Amino acid sequence: MNHFTRTVLFTDTDGRARFREEAIPLDQGTPQAMLSELIPSQGLQLRRSPVGFRSQFHVSSHTQWVFILQGHMEIGLQDGSSKVFGPGQHFYSADLLPAGAVFDSQVHGHWSRQVGPDELVTVFVRA
Repeated sequence: MNHFTRTVLFTDTDGRARFREEAIPLDQGTPQAMLSELIPSQGLQLRRSPVGFRSQFHVSSHTQWVFILQGHMEIGLQDGSSKVFGPGQHFYSADLLPAGAVFDSQVHGHWSRQVGPDELVTVFVRA
């Protein structure tokens, strides 16, 4: 495989959050250690969420990578669908409020929650 598949949570043209997959080329390095281009970041935050955590619908305030270190995180969308991410998995959060829009919890955003018996530990890397 000469690419890394990035799962992206994004705001579609109708203002609703959706998931899509994108390929990031691994075209640098050596055949034994294929690398992507350097991806700039603006810092890293760690988060620990207790068993039972659940947010309300919200949008991201900035784009960021979310990596799951421990536990499981479910992301729910306005259409009723959701995805669960476990240890070693990731998503790229780009679900931002559309320019000029006023947040409407019936249209915009996603919710997140901890699922399963283990607390949720995540790393956020601002893009």
